[in-house]
Amino acid sequence: MTTLRLILGDQLDPNHPWFAEVHADTSYVLMEVRQETDYTLHHAQKILAIFAAMRRFGERLRDAGHRVHYLEIDDPRNRQAIPANLDLLAESLGARRIEYLLPDEWRLDQQLRAYAAASAIPVAAVDTGHFYTTRDALREAMGAGRPWVMDRFYRAMRVRHRILLDADGAPAGGRWNYDADNRQAWSGQPPEPADWRPRHDHRELWARIEAAGVHSFGKPSADDLRWPVDRDEALACLDRFIRDALPWFGQFQDAMHTSAPRLFHSMLSFALNVKMLDPREVVARAEAAYRAGAVPLAAAEGFIRQILGWREFVRGVYWARMPDYARSNGFGHRRALPDWFWNGNTRMACMSHALQQSLDHAHAHHIQRLMVIGNFALLAGLDPQAVHAWYLGVYIDAFEWVEMPNTLGMSQYADGGAMATKPYVSSAAYLHRMSDYCRGCAYDHRARTGDGACPFNALYWDFFDRHRDALRHNHRLAMVYRQLARFDEEALQALRAQAARLRDGLASL
Repeated sequence: MTTLRLILGDQLDPNHPWFAEVHADTSYVLMEVRQETDYTLHHAQKILAIFAAMRRFGERLRDAGHRVHYLEIDDPRNRQAIPANLDLLAESLGARRIEYLLPDEWRLDQQLRAYAAASAIPVAAVDTGHFYTTRDALREAMGAGRPWVMDRFYRAMRVRHRILLDADGAPAGGRWNYDADNRQAWSGQPPEPADWRPRHDHRELWARIEAAGVHSFGKPSADDLRWPVDRDEALACLDRFIRDALPWFGQFQDAMHTSAPRLFHSMLSFALNVKMLDPREVVARAEAAYRAGAVPLAAAEGFIRQILGWREFVRGVYWARMPDYARSNGFGHRRALPDWFWNGNTRMACMSHALQQSLDHAHAHHIQRLMVIGNFALLAGLDPQAVHAWYLGVYIDAFEWVEMPNTLGMSQYADGGAMATKPYVSSAAYLHRMSDYCRGCAYDHRARTGDGACPFNALYWDFFDRHRDALRHNHRLAMVYRQLARFDEEALQALRAQAARLRDGLASL
């Protein structure tokens, strides 16, 4: 009796128990399908890197003695959808059972559940074992009585998994969170580490992807793809990050600079999200570096919080709130994305740089995503569903379970505060303080009104003015509304008029 085991493109974990033994009656199935390339418009590097990693994974399974059936994007037999291909292979191989690893996206979960319900042969789901928590853990832990606050969840995770704790169970250093120590701008020292990621020439694969009619955007960089495509490469990247960047990550994690696209960020999110790396080993390496005195506590804690805290938390929000969460639009914003989201051609230096970096590299770090691109999108009233689709497509590490809550909840506050405690927006003052973007910009970061005024300023104050009823009782915004109260009516009218002109003229900013 043959069993088919389906492996999706973000389930490339060679240490999963499935692969511990070779079974002659088990065939592993990987498939490159238009269903997955076309559900949103993806960055070229995202498609290319995932396909390259899938192919490498299939090769490694074969090398280990496993039976593998791999459907390439241009295979004439490929029906370009997961259910249809499973039917094809089940019939051709005489399969009597199908198993799949639980997908991380609602869309795929529903599709495979429906397939299992309609299948003439048994279909069973198996957990990937990748995450610290189950899908329902956040809902069960936080309950319905209090707001879901990440910090409370994060502390509980630290305690449960004994991470960065002293012998008496107290947090290392006496504090749970060192975020206040991690807000320094970067002026060039210490230098940004050399890019430690591997180099790949995937021009042949990219030509086949294009010939198959797959649509994408962004720079393919097929002749020099800088993303790991297997676990060994991902582990090498982890080693270099711990050694060369983590010591400085903490204090500069919010910094932005035109000459340093990576700064001290790990660049590991793609490898983590396709499961080449296990979050436990990444967290353990960071904690071990702190215990050995190689990195400051603030750096280790800040990095660990992103994985043990935010990554697990947003996944919990996603599974607790789907499918309704996907339609979140608490402010009723409906404006279309300007064309320059797709080419970076805007006179706002911060937006141009962050957008162009995203388009060229399929990557921008979390502050660029949140406090530059997302900040502007919220202040300008862009449709959060369109913003979500853009983020989901452009970033190589963007899979819906992690991207959607970060975009709709954290970035666009479209869920009304279900995830974030306040809208994360700022005027130009923050961007000027944390980056060099304002230097040489066509707009004046100090001016609120007038032709040369930075758009972030008027849009910022107008945002809080327009949404007084929804936001003024939020205690975290008390200072903002005290400042807003100091504006006289003439100044407010000028800001409102400036903001209206900006929103109506987004295409020419």
